[in-house]
Amino acid sequence: MEISTTTPDTTVPDTTSRTQITSDFEAFLRMLTVQMENQDPLNPVDSTDFAVQLATFSSVEQQVQTNDLLRALQDQMGASGIAQMADWVGREVRTTAPVTLDGSPVTLYPKLESGAESASVIVRNSAGDQITELRIDTTGNPVEWAGVTTDGFPFPPGPYTFEVQSFSAGDLLGTNRAETYAPVQEVRRNGQGENVVVLPGNIEVDTNTITALRRAL
Repeated sequence: MEISTTTPDTTVPDTTSRTQITSDFEAFLRMLTVQMENQDPLNPVDSTDFAVQLATFSSVEQQVQTNDLLRALQDQMGASGIAQMADWVGREVRTTAPVTLDGSPVTLYPKLESGAESASVIVRNSAGDQITELRIDTTGNPVEWAGVTTDGFPFPPGPYTFEVQSFSAGDLLGTNRAETYAPVQEVRRNGQGENVVVLPGNIEVDTNTITALRRAL
């Protein structure tokens, strides 16, 4: 288990956009000079127009620099967030993410619709196919799935998801994903710059979707 804290080096400024702006600004000044030199002496361009052009370009330059600073600040905050989550590694988080079956029973925490008179859990494999259905009561208490067929043979290892269907008078009221606990193997930033935790099976989970955190049992 490890903590991945690979983030962009925020101590080295990104000079790409700044270099581009500097180059464009110099080109703008040359164009402005040529424009002034070749204007019609009998109908010269108002000096106010030149000032407006210069101010507009300067405003764009400042906006780009501001965006660079905000991006660097975001990177710094992301790295700080990972450091604060260091002790999550080895603990268990509760989410609706797929569960990687490893031969051990899986405890499900179902969420039922209000007014449900009956309920069941649909278990799906990584392809989204239904492999079994579990009848559950409407108390919302945890349910244990052994991970085996009706004949007692274990399902193959891999990710599985659990959908809770609530019924009233035989009509489907709604479907919700059941929550489960899974151990955190890694904390890292994804391609979108978001902090995520990595569960068994290399399953990435957005930290905003985690509803509980506990010590590993």
